[in-house]
Amino acid sequence: MSNPAPSFRLTYSTMFDPPAGMHERFEAALARVRPSLGRDYPMFVDGKARRAPSGFEVRSPIDTGLTVGRFQSGSAADADAAVSAARRACASWSRTPWPERVALLRRAAALIEERVYEISAAMAIEVGKNRMESLGEVQETAELVAWYCDQMEAGDGFRRELPNDPLSGFVSRNRTQLRPYGVWAVIAPFNFPFALAGGPIGAALVAGNTVVFKVASDTSLSGWLLLEAFRDAGLPDGVLNFVTGAGGAVGEALVGHPDVAGATFTGSYEVGIGILRRFAQGRWPRPCIAEMGGKNAAIVTRHADLERAVTGIWRSAFGLQGQKCSACSRVLVERPVAQALRERLVSATAAIAVGDPTERRNWMGPVINRGARDRYLRCVERLRSVGHIDAGGRALEDGALARGWFVAPTVGSAPRDDALWRDEHFVPLVLLSEVDSLDEAIDEANRSDYGLTAGFYGGRDEIGTFLDRIEAGVTYVNRPQGATTGAWPGYQPFGGWKASGTTGKAIGSFWYLPLYLREQSQTIVD
Repeated sequence: MSNPAPSFRLTYSTMFDPPAGMHERFEAALARVRPSLGRDYPMFVDGKARRAPSGFEVRSPIDTGLTVGRFQSGSAADADAAVSAARRACASWSRTPWPERVALLRRAAALIEERVYEISAAMAIEVGKNRMESLGEVQETAELVAWYCDQMEAGDGFRRELPNDPLSGFVSRNRTQLRPYGVWAVIAPFNFPFALAGGPIGAALVAGNTVVFKVASDTSLSGWLLLEAFRDAGLPDGVLNFVTGAGGAVGEALVGHPDVAGATFTGSYEVGIGILRRFAQGRWPRPCIAEMGGKNAAIVTRHADLERAVTGIWRSAFGLQGQKCSACSRVLVERPVAQALRERLVSATAAIAVGDPTERRNWMGPVINRGARDRYLRCVERLRSVGHIDAGGRALEDGALARGWFVAPTVGSAPRDDALWRDEHFVPLVLLSEVDSLDEAIDEANRSDYGLTAGFYGGRDEIGTFLDRIEAGVTYVNRPQGATTGAWPGYQPFGGWKASGTTGKAIGSFWYLPLYLREQSQTIVD
């Protein structure tokens, strides 16, 4: 991205006070994007547009009367055609010297960065993200692709010469080489349709795999715009293929296809663990990189800076309307400061501006669709029956809000053995519970099956205990920018433990790219 000010670099940590030029460029891009909405879009297989007999419309969650675009209702046959194209292309792509693959992927990252404002404007309309979250995600995608190129270069293609065998009369040369698997499926979610697609696609491609990419139907335009950036970088036909349609048809066909060698999936635990089990039970096991959600806790002790804690909690609980796998949905606070924390959090929550997130004044937009709003309302109804609500707890239907899926950010309390406390709901709801000690808070945080992110606010001498005992892959300490959210490639690797992930390795880390490669030991005797 061409930065509005030379000293400003956009990340999720710096996005809260951007220069005015960034807003001006976003608004100009928004004016260019709006007239282009509502077009028809194909799938993209073997370098060509591909259409299906029927299609579906994507409507904006901000205003359901606004058609974002019309897309293809792909089928198992379309998925098969995409996998076949990727398989044909794999022979030459996998043998393309890795520096050439890196050069192409760097070009794709540069194109994403060049288009950051237009893509972000479209994403804000389609997903319901505010402008800074949208800009952050698109820029993060470029950074992720570039990061994996960096790692390929740092590993020198992941080929290492080893000592020769000590054989008399022969020269036995040994080396180890990481090599691609083949066709890789990337199945991306609606909440981060760019970063959680573009990052895995970039990693898979730079490693030498070919890809079939499916995005969530609600965010098909974001998927198409990502496909365009990779396509326009000059990838050979069949190296990257794009399919749209229902998960039960296209997604199921992809994960069940015998020629898919590996998959990256981001979404629910139920779907992710199902893919993992299928991949483990075939003719041979296949790699499945699955990120499967979280029930993320923030711990606040009596020694915490409460102002900093409240800021971090509301940002993480209500950013993208709570529809992040890293969202803060549980707060465990020591009793001496519990009432003060609750009062401050309720006040901060009431001050959140909810509305059309493309407008600068609004920080929180709508949830993604009717199903998400209905799930929110069920959670609120349950909360009223088993606990209590301190703030929010209603759908927002005044004026223009009635045209979209807007709900109020909600703060409350519920018993720790209730499903509200235990299950991931993906709505803007954060629950508070009082504890007597840091040890009790950590024990309670760790009771969750998930282990994605965790936050801590407390004294310096308590930090070591928290980091040593908490069961989470991403941790934040005394961080006002977000209690449990806001990872950036090269700064905060992002990956979960326990039910939150399948590999123990993190997106944007030094150890992620090799997940897309398998090792071959090579001994050659002269």
